[in-house]
Amino acid sequence: MNSIYSEYECGGLAVRYITDGDGRVGLSVLPCGCCGASYDGRAIEPLAELYIRGDVLPTGYANGATMCGSGSTDRMRLSRQYRDGEAIVTELSDCMGTGRLIRHRLRFLGRAVEVVTEFVNGTGEDLTLEMISSGAFGMLSPLVKGEQQRTLGIVTARSHWSSEGRLTFDTAESLDLEVSWQRSGVRVYKIGQTGSMPVRGYFPFMAVCDRENGVIWAASLSAAASWQMEARRRDTGLSVSGGIADYDFGHWAKTVFSGESFRTPPMYITAAKGDIDDACDALLDAERIKMPHRLAELPVMFNEYCTTWGNPSFENIKKIIGALKGRGFEYLVIDAGWFRDAEHGWWDTVGGWNVNTDELFPEGIAAAADAIRNADMVPGLWFEPEVCGSASELSKNENMLLKRNGQVIDTGSRKFLDMRKPSVRQYLREKVILMLRENGFGYVKMDYNDCVGIGCDGAESLGEGLRQNMEASLDFYRELRETCPKIVMEACASGGHRLTPAFLEEFDMASFSDAHECEYIPVIAANLHRLMLPSQSQIWAVLHGSDSLRRIHYSMVNTFLGVMCLSGDIYTLGDDAWRVVDDDIAFYKRVCHIIKDGSSRIYRGGVTAEDDAYRDLKGWQAVVRTNGKETLAVFHMFGGELRPVSVPVGDMGIDDVCVLGDTAKVSLSDGILTVTFTENFSAAAVYLKKKE
Repeated sequence: MNSIYSEYECGGLAVRYITDGDGRVGLSVLPCGCCGASYDGRAIEPLAELYIRGDVLPTGYANGATMCGSGSTDRMRLSRQYRDGEAIVTELSDCMGTGRLIRHRLRFLGRAVEVVTEFVNGTGEDLTLEMISSGAFGMLSPLVKGEQQRTLGIVTARSHWSSEGRLTFDTAESLDLEVSWQRSGVRVYKIGQTGSMPVRGYFPFMAVCDRENGVIWAASLSAAASWQMEARRRDTGLSVSGGIADYDFGHWAKTVFSGESFRTPPMYITAAKGDIDDACDALLDAERIKMPHRLAELPVMFNEYCTTWGNPSFENIKKIIGALKGRGFEYLVIDAGWFRDAEHGWWDTVGGWNVNTDELFPEGIAAAADAIRNADMVPGLWFEPEVCGSASELSKNENMLLKRNGQVIDTGSRKFLDMRKPSVRQYLREKVILMLRENGFGYVKMDYNDCVGIGCDGAESLGEGLRQNMEASLDFYRELRETCPKIVMEACASGGHRLTPAFLEEFDMASFSDAHECEYIPVIAANLHRLMLPSQSQIWAVLHGSDSLRRIHYSMVNTFLGVMCLSGDIYTLGDDAWRVVDDDIAFYKRVCHIIKDGSSRIYRGGVTAEDDAYRDLKGWQAVVRTNGKETLAVFHMFGGELRPVSVPVGDMGIDDVCVLGDTAKVSLSDGILTVTFTENFSAAAVYLKKKE
């Protein structure tokens, strides 16, 4: 019979360690105050899943679908539990007395917990891991007895280029996670990705909803490379686990030598009463605590990529400065192309990092940085340091490049540097870090525009080679931070392919997407409120002199969902357009503290952005973000029928309204804020304060 071994409460969470009487132990997380939890009649999901090469593989028709439930896992039994500072450490040892040890570390981070698994090899022989989870929890839902038919739902977040963070809601039954009639077959739903773009296909995120009791469990992984998450069911309980992509899925195997250990990347877990917005906001507490803001205020930025499209020069930088000076911009970023040559352009010459002084910057790149600084803005510069283009000299040096099965990994547009090699790190110190320091740049955009794939040579498996290489990449960015402690760093990977804690914890902000001019920008930007902190989500507004004032205002209001970054033909804007831009920037500066330190709730009507056509949006969206005393409500009307948009804002009063002319009318009555639009694809924002 299952029983509670120990229980801890903090931040509104109750963490319970459940044993089965035979020494197996699992994790249960519930919101404090939940009554009636029962753990009987369900197999425990162990604290850690692992598979060691040579052990018994999983049964129940699961072999090949999952490596969880193996003989390696089944041998581990509770040894002891103790506190180590803030962490609760639970040790599991091999019941056969071979010296295998698991250390499971859990610590509270606000309304979430962080879990890390460490495997210690004390056997006297080398062992090869083919799978180890960062975290696992199960027996879901302990609030419902029996088979829980039509009760459980699964939420994931799909992601593709320029379409990041689309949530999917499925029932357990629709994913074939219904318990079998004899409980002899393991049902598995597995998501993940292989390669160096961890947000490609899916975010490393999964949630389970108990729709009967209104409780949601959510988990995310700090993934820098290949990862997996899976929901499994064999009896009436559902379990969730996740970690590095295993040998079956990501060709990962790691030899742990006798006397050594291996520690996984973290997994973050929460449980919340309410809906998906409540659960995601609680999960983001881990990011709030682990990533203290380095910037006192959210900046207003300009990036010239959609102005010059890879052809920046001192002349057009001076032209941009002339348009921006005195308008409240804090950063001006010189994007790709400052190194381009006349024959090959910029895309294929990435990796050389030699300033084009022949035609683009005849006075050197420092002159452009000085000009930006003299206009009271911080100069920024673009790099893509982990790769090289096909026309670069670096691409001919195979000793510095990643290989797979002895052959250079070549996608046609990119080859990849072996970031583990001292020669590569020294090259990047000279070409990247020294360039930034010597020329006085205070901001750097680190881009990444292709994927290594399943892995690379140089370790005991392709997946382990990839993991080591990506850890070395993160080490390089840490070195840059240490060498240039005041620099502001942006992570970009063809937009949003690296929006995971592994990168966000090292960077100040990240490009939300490459959907620079799309009308569905506010949908992507709102989706990301559930998956990352908006204070790190850099939203672009690309402006043109040919844009209508309504379109300019729509683009500007998009940026109220994150960090404001403008681009485009800024020096072609007329006086009326500039008045709209100036007014919107002034409003943004009034409310950006709410974007930085608030909680979001997303409302949509006439359209569900989870399953609708982004490129033909209908209906409306409202994002209400509050810090308790103040609220920012951001509205967008898309295509289709115009209708009043009403959302609850509680005991608030309107302080300021950001609308364009008569395209929207705003009213507040009995805690309900209503915006009535007169044109499609219009936007409005409202700043409210708590009534005295």
